[in-house]
Amino acid sequence: MDRLDRLEAQSIYILREAYKKFGKLGMLWSIGKDSTVLLWLAKKAFFGHCPFPFIHVDTKYKIPEMIEFRDRMAKEYKLDLIVHTNQPAIDEGMGPDKGRLVCCKALKTDGLQQVVTNYEFEGLILGIRRDEEGSRSKERVFSERTKDSEWDYTNQPPELWNQFKTDFPKGNHIRVHPILHWNEIDIWAYIERENIPLVDLYFAKNGKRYRSLGCAPCTGQIDSNATTVADIIEELKNTKVSERAGRAQDQEDSYAMQKLRKDGYM
Repeated sequence: MDRLDRLEAQSIYILREAYKKFGKLGMLWSIGKDSTVLLWLAKKAFFGHCPFPFIHVDTKYKIPEMIEFRDRMAKEYKLDLIVHTNQPAIDEGMGPDKGRLVCCKALKTDGLQQVVTNYEFEGLILGIRRDEEGSRSKERVFSERTKDSEWDYTNQPPELWNQFKTDFPKGNHIRVHPILHWNEIDIWAYIERENIPLVDLYFAKNGKRYRSLGCAPCTGQIDSNATTVADIIEELKNTKVSERAGRAQDQEDSYAMQKLRKDGYM
């Protein structure tokens, strides 16, 4: 069994454990590479049928190609797709001009909390990885959130030998992270092996491409000539630039993501 086989098997095990242990589950789909790999793994875990809805928190600032890809793939894969926007915040003029962290909290964190409350989810499955960003390295595979979606990153149970804590107080919800143990090159190697379709923003045009996807005003491109998955893998082997270097909210505050995630951000 090679590395990708081991990663895949572990992720499928986590997905099935979550499905067995928790009641109403939803999976977040940001349209990015990680959550699209997670979608693919879910289809494998449940023999081509995903037994829970997919959730996209739409800030109304996403890159148009992402929305087109979302709608096309949801139709092709026959996904039960929930698209939610914090419309009151949009109506009141919320946007990046109010401050990147303020905007992220209103449109992403608060938007996600509205979904959890409205649909009464007991668990959310997310495609985050430990190597992507500092605060995510503190996560557990099964990570508790309070009824207000708050995360106490200073008080988390150990997870040893695939023994996960799955007993949590009623009213709280669980964040499940099946690809927490993958790294960025693993993701791309798996995309290459499985021939997973992706939004083409990741591939270079005129010497630029996106390495990480988010809202259009807050996500920058990198210099790149990588037009294939193999090119991207080779490029990543030789870069020292962080994956989220193009994300404006990370630049606004060195602890931006930890602050946002403490309050319930993805």
